[in-house]
Amino acid sequence: MKTNAMQHLLKAALVGLAMTATFLPASVAAADAVSTEMTQAQQASSQAVGVSWKSVATQTITAGDVSFAYRELGKQNGGTPVVFLAHLAAVLDNWNPRIMDGIAAKHHVIAFDNRGIGASSGSPSNAMEQMADDAITFINAIGFKQVDLFGFSMGGMIAQEIVLKEPQLVRKMILAGTGPAGGSGISNVGGVANYDLLRATFTGQDPKQYLFFTRTPNGIEAGKAFIRRLQERSANRDKEIAIWAYVKQLQALNAWGQKHPADFSVIKQPVLVVNGADQKFV
Repeated sequence: MKTNAMQHLLKAALVGLAMTATFLPASVAAADAVSTEMTQAQQASSQAVGVSWKSVATQTITAGDVSFAYRELGKQNGGTPVVFLAHLAAVLDNWNPRIMDGIAAKHHVIAFDNRGIGASSGSPSNAMEQMADDAITFINAIGFKQVDLFGFSMGGMIAQEIVLKEPQLVRKMILAGTGPAGGSGISNVGGVANYDLLRATFTGQDPKQYLFFTRTPNGIEAGKAFIRRLQERSANRDKEIAIWAYVKQLQALNAWGQKHPADFSVIKQPVLVVNGADQKFV
């Protein structure tokens, strides 16, 4: 599971295609090939009632001493739920609506704020292991017996801890733009992120423009379009991450980068590892 942790960001379209390929069973894909009209009708019906990632209600569930904020879409599809684990500093509004709506057209999708992040209560953790414990607590509180995991960047690290701690809970995983414990460069991710935050502050831009996209003309335009998509939800938005919570996450990343590598031979679930190396928007 080698990766360049300094370049841990993917094109949204690539992630969407990767997730579809991994989570969609062959039998379902075959059925789709002969029922395009039915699928389009279902999607049109969903759009007609206005249920989408930009409008779906934020809910809460209490487990132990934490009230977890979450959003759920595509529950009517049944099947194994897909639990999304977010990147550094992300809250519910940082998930790309096109990705969430696209996967929720055929799958049960759920994303949540971990302890002390966004609208979830409690004190944020500074360890990936504890973040994984909290994610397991949330999954159990919702009542899921088995889930698929999609971990993006830091979320991919949490996913690795979850499958090692509770292997029976996980059916399949996608690890996108992430890396293993002790991976090369992971301890430096915080420094890279802070540098881009400073650049964004001095230029009056959204930090994601620097963090996620190249500085080519096409990359800049793609970044602007992505940021506009994240702003489509105009009401009942999530709380931004607090500065102390962000610092805790940086501490967790630093510790993860110095941790002894895990034995991945014990992971028997199907795992798709997707990373970008030198992405160009052309």
